[in-house]
Amino acid sequence: MKAWQLERLGGSLSLVDLPTPEPRTGGVVVRIDASSLMSYMKDYVNGKLPIYHVPPRPFIPGGNGVGYVHAVGPGVWHLKPGQRVVLSSHFVAQENVQDPAEILIGVTANGPDAHRMQADWPDGTLAEYASFPASAVTPVDDLPQWNAVQLAMTMRCIVPFGGLLRGRLMAGETLVISGATGAYGTAAVMVALAMGAARVVAVGRNTAALQTLAELAPGRVKTVAATGDSATDTDAIRAACGGRAHLAFDMVGNAGDPTLTLCALRSLMKGGRLVLMGSMTVPLPVPYTELMLNGWEILGQFMYPRDAYRRLLDLLRSGLLDMNLLRSRVYPLSALPEAMEAAAHASNVECIVIDHHEE
Repeated sequence: MKAWQLERLGGSLSLVDLPTPEPRTGGVVVRIDASSLMSYMKDYVNGKLPIYHVPPRPFIPGGNGVGYVHAVGPGVWHLKPGQRVVLSSHFVAQENVQDPAEILIGVTANGPDAHRMQADWPDGTLAEYASFPASAVTPVDDLPQWNAVQLAMTMRCIVPFGGLLRGRLMAGETLVISGATGAYGTAAVMVALAMGAARVVAVGRNTAALQTLAELAPGRVKTVAATGDSATDTDAIRAACGGRAHLAFDMVGNAGDPTLTLCALRSLMKGGRLVLMGSMTVPLPVPYTELMLNGWEILGQFMYPRDAYRRLLDLLRSGLLDMNLLRSRVYPLSALPEAMEAAAHASNVECIVIDHHEE
């Protein structure tokens, strides 16, 4: 099979011929039809993101995919050859222990236990076939009207869906999304509407992107263009909420200033929840007494529960999740370097998708 192999972070990335993997105990081999690229894939490959930890040998990168089960290993009882599936990089150890290790297959691992998991499952999806644990694979064979490229675009939604599940978003609630004009923040607006949020307040700095979000659901989506001034932005967010919010979801990207996150916190009603799922290069100065008096919860969230993709697909099946805002740009597998460059400059509504069998 054709596969992209990365020597190490910052090392050579080469398109090579490798044997098609054999199914392993507890796993499946999937013929990959399409996968979507992270916006930061180029920086990741070039070793510019030091928080990532990869196998100590050449490996196949890539953390998601859509395809068909090619072969099934022992200890897999539900997935069948020929079944259409989506693959998730997020894999959590299945032992019944208090603190199971987790990795992102084809992306990263953190901690000794996670590194042992990564040694067992080192390779990702940027190949014609991928070997994955069965628990990281979700059936999708009842959506024939969605082609592989369209399904690959749902990868954009699964991460914020995990954060909104963590924040216990309920139908009818008011939600603030800080960092709403980024790729994941935009997807968070889409998913929140599908989950029944009565009002979504999208906060960001890109006014054109905010206007696009406002048009998603006039009346339900309100926008706030951040100024960087704490008092001004907090007042504007509260006004857009029509009072205070039940939940705030923070998806700022590589932020060097915590002001916007603190404005989102201060937009909450008593007992409100703030979910942190973005990235910040500076500490978050949490106001202790203010937090205590308001009974606010601050929740960190990494990725999503194991059943999240199945639940996200339920929103898609029911017609609640509208994917029409997003548009794809498709590259063949052989053009991965060009696709990574495109992903680095894509807008918040563009998904760069790899077609694994198009030349």
